[in-house]
Amino acid sequence: MSIYLGIDSGTQSTKCVAYDLDAGRVVAEARAPHRLIEGLPPGHMEQHPQEWAAALEQVLGEVAAQVDGARVRGIGVSGQQHGFVPLDEHGAVIRPAKLWCDTSTAPECVFLTRKLGGQRAVIRETGLPFLPGYTAPKILWLKRHEPENFRRLRQVLLPHDFLNFHLTGAGTMEAGDASGTALFDVRRRRWSARVCAAIDRRLPACLPAVREAHQAAGMLKPELARRFGFTGDVVVAAGGGDNMMGAIGTGNVAPGVVTASFGTSGTIYAFSRRPVVDPEGEIAAFCSSTGGWLPLLCTMNVTLVTEQIRQLFGADHAAMEQAVGAVPAGADGLLLLPYFDGERTPNLPQGRGVLFGVTRHNTTPGHLMRAAMEGVTMGMNYGLRRLGELGIRPREIRLTGGGAKSGVWRQIMADIFGVPVVKMTEDEGAALGGALQAAWCDATRCGERADLAALCARAVAVDAASRCQPDPRRRTHYRRRQAEFERLGASLRPHFT
Repeated sequence: MSIYLGIDSGTQSTKCVAYDLDAGRVVAEARAPHRLIEGLPPGHMEQHPQEWAAALEQVLGEVAAQVDGARVRGIGVSGQQHGFVPLDEHGAVIRPAKLWCDTSTAPECVFLTRKLGGQRAVIRETGLPFLPGYTAPKILWLKRHEPENFRRLRQVLLPHDFLNFHLTGAGTMEAGDASGTALFDVRRRRWSARVCAAIDRRLPACLPAVREAHQAAGMLKPELARRFGFTGDVVVAAGGGDNMMGAIGTGNVAPGVVTASFGTSGTIYAFSRRPVVDPEGEIAAFCSSTGGWLPLLCTMNVTLVTEQIRQLFGADHAAMEQAVGAVPAGADGLLLLPYFDGERTPNLPQGRGVLFGVTRHNTTPGHLMRAAMEGVTMGMNYGLRRLGELGIRPREIRLTGGGAKSGVWRQIMADIFGVPVVKMTEDEGAALGGALQAAWCDATRCGERADLAALCARAVAVDAASRCQPDPRRRTHYRRRQAEFERLGASLRPHFT
């Protein structure tokens, strides 16, 4: 008779689902928006953490009104990775959070890389390089650009940790999200003393202890429990980054499953029982939020690009679907390099979008929208090919995110990736993952035998009708297009630095 709530706090909104463990299904959900801070210089992307907390309370209240509060046993929080939430000695937010998509810290990445002896030395130390999206260079940025705020710093939290702090009053972190800070030794699952020392000698005292994924962050504050009508003790699980929780919500908790998220940004990731470290640093050697590891590729430009092109022509999604479907594979030679906001894989924080192969015949709305879908998918395939070189070879890819809803786009994905793709029945994979992790944590806390894989097997389902198989002829065509895409990107890299 238990209900578990899953929260997913992303860049654009916060979602909440209520998962009924006995019925084996989601029984309620809610969503609340929040905004980026406008008017910042190019490359700076920030939000007010207090807006996340307000959105969290809104969706919790809406879902609580739809369920029996006496049955709610746990909450699990998923949050956008890498964001830097600085707290002072009183637990108050010092300044807005710099986000995963903030590229203003590129100079700090160069400084830290040199200080540790070069990129290969950094990867030997932590398992991944310094990239502008990660948390470590954001902390150094604060020290260099806002020294007064840095002197007030007493606690470093990530977005999901901040929401756990709001719910419980305790500052905690777990290995999955911690591994995305570039402060964490992913092989040994502990903070790197060398990286911390390269930033500031005070930093280790500001980092929370890292808990295991099945352990609780704490218990829900009594005043919040009363406000939402929860009459029993409510555990708040360790939580994790959105990709780590998305892995749980798509059943990606054992070797052999690969997940692709086509949202504002794009990610592809797989579970591993041991660290998967890319010596070139293009694949993130993250830990999972399940006790394992989660090798992951990330691109910064997915629906961010397709939505901007769609809106350029004032088309709704149905019109876009029809227009793209009427254009042949390859968009009659039109190729889009989709680096609208720079890029992370490959690491090009100053990258820019490029339209290549323009003729009088391929500049229709349909051609441009198809080139956008193909370009962002080839961008993700660049990383998928690198994952294959590291031993991750999917038999099928499970899809989440807004892009997964498009049948035309799913077929493009299958043809470019060269493997079948299928979307999930429950699209809010990260929120569902939070709920399942909370159920796992609650069972462990109560001394019960808890099997996360079994929980996922019961809760997670694919939409079989959405499955797309790669077409051999188009697959051959897209192999050539992929080579053109990568040659174009490589030739322009000197212009993006």
